Amino acid sequence: MLNSLLQTKESILLLISTPIYLVLILLEIGFSVYHHKNLYKIKDTILNIYLSSLNFTLDILLRVYGLFILNYFFQFKFIEIKNEYVYWFVLLVTQDFMYYWEHRADHFIRLFWAVHVTHHSSQYFNLTTGFRSSVLQPLYRFVYFIPLALIGFSAVDIMLMYAITQIYGILIHTKTIHKLGFLEYFMATPSHHRVHHASNTIYLDKNLGMVFIIWDKLFKTFKQEDETLPIKYGLTKNIETPYHPIKIITHEWKSLFEDIKNETSWKNKFLILIKPPGWKP
Repeated sequence: MLNSLLQTKESILLLISTPIYLVLILLEIGFSVYHHKNLYKIKDTILNIYLSSLNFTLDILLRVYGLFILNYFFQFKFIEIKNEYVYWFVLLVTQDFMYYWEHRADHFIRLFWAVHVTHHSSQYFNLTTGFRSSVLQPLYRFVYFIPLALIGFSAVDIMLMYAITQIYGILIHTKTIHKLGFLEYFMATPSHHRVHHASNTIYLDKNLGMVFIIWDKLFKTFKQEDETLPIKYGLTKNIETPYHPIKIITHEWKSLFEDIKNETSWKNKFLILIKPPGWKP
């Protein structure tokens, strides 16, 4: 019942967002061609869409499980927001807050970085980069939203709000928009997100918010884009086969397991899993 209700609402979102995506992507491609910006590469774009389809399929397969867990905790809710407008606004803010911590864990815990690295593996940055999903993320993403169920938000509404914020998150993957005025102070913008996807050392692990940038400013992960510093997209060490769909997903897992295998101390084996990427005993 919950699953069918969520699918119905997400189908409406999909019908609304898909034409918007198509129009904006075509406009961005046209801008790139006209101004010789080289923002797109066919193989990269196809891979982005392929990875998105894998993520979507896994998300559908695991959705019932995630909804069941969230609905279980919902019965223990200790807050009830009766005003509809306040309910949805608070859900937006709190869901983005919890996403910040999920995203932060993806960057600062190597086990989760092995999942999230897929999203950062492209050396291009355009609207289709937003579709380059962390394929295995549906396995654990719902865990971060359990506190939302406990403070009175239904499982379907939590998942629906996540889908809505994902639409915004995709749209800020662009180099064609520079600054957005006063919105730069509290919203995650294309400028902020370009910093997030940069592999320049000064920019690593910054600007983790999906909708709001205020969390980064509060928890010291914010970095302003320096327009005099050219951004290098991709990873600090890009893989040799950037368009191989399997290696894109598994290359960091292979590196992770090799590091664990080569370490003799069980304590250090465990620390390799939970410390940030690049940590060594």
